[in-house]
Amino acid sequence: MNEWIKQITDWFLQTTGLTGYSILLLTIPLAVVQGLFGFFPFATIVMLHISLLGIAGGLAASWIAGSAAGMIVYLLCRYLFTDWFNRKWMSRLRKYEKWQKGLDRYGVWAVIFLRTVPIMPNNLISFMAAISNLRLWSYTWSNVVGNLSSIWLFGILSAPLVFPGVDLRQLILLYAAFLLALGAAFYLRNRKMAGKDRGMMT
Repeated sequence: MNEWIKQITDWFLQTTGLTGYSILLLTIPLAVVQGLFGFFPFATIVMLHISLLGIAGGLAASWIAGSAAGMIVYLLCRYLFTDWFNRKWMSRLRKYEKWQKGLDRYGVWAVIFLRTVPIMPNNLISFMAAISNLRLWSYTWSNVVGNLSSIWLFGILSAPLVFPGVDLRQLILLYAAFLLALGAAFYLRNRKMAGKDRGMMT
């Protein structure tokens, strides 16, 4: 795996001449292509960023690329290419119908959960959000938080492949605290919604 990553990294550097965060000029368009068509896993871009920029820098770059791609794909499907999307993807979304209902019910929390847990292809999450009742601002921040969670988790799992023996304890502890904060926010939101529902029934 390390040799494969090195070969890909060397090829990118030699072909594009990009260094540091300027690699985003190439990887954001690649992330958009991945988000529309799913030709390759987004993990390829994350691994490339980590190998070029280190763990912290690579995860930050991947977060930027993933969030930008998620927004662009959402906007394209919602406002420009609705007919194309319906023809190409609607049949595939039927098998995820229960998740579509969950997205309509839980909104931003469903996007965050689906981004974090690899239940379905990443691009389908953007497609499903585009046809849901999520507002633009709600999707925007859930896309940013969901991508942060997803890429953070993937970084913890994949970093030892690029940097064998690296100490990830701090990264893992921070991620655990992040998940606890999300869980607390979700609990408080559900408690508030349940109170409103009881108020409407009385």
